[in-house]
Amino acid sequence: QLVESGGGLAQPGGSLRLSCAASGFTFSTYAMSWARQAPGKGLEWVSGIYGDSSRTYYADSAKGRFTISKDYAKNTVYLQMNSLKPEDTAVYYCNAGRFGVNYWGQGTQVTVSS
Repeated sequence: QLVESGGGLAQPGGSLRLSCAASGFTFSTYAMSWARQAPGKGLEWVSGIYGDSSRTYYADSAKGRFTISKDYAKNTVYLQMNSLKPEDTAVYYCNAGRFGVNYWGQGTQVTVSS
């Protein structure tokens, strides 16, 4: 099970930290990622991290502004989002994947507006 939190309303240039609490599987062996879906658009992958945190990946739209990390003590993956832009407005989903097995969270809304 994946449960996202931390979404909300932010001003352009502001920050938010999304959290995704994982349960029911071995957190350290699953790659984790964040994807988002803006109104009227398809799902867009945003960032990913290896199970052991040895590598992280970012979409071009997120590079330099977003940081993904894992907390093994809390079985939680975070997405720190800085310098937010109106085009970051979307529902953000957490994903856990390993050898073709995928879990998705229910999503958390992020709205960037003045």
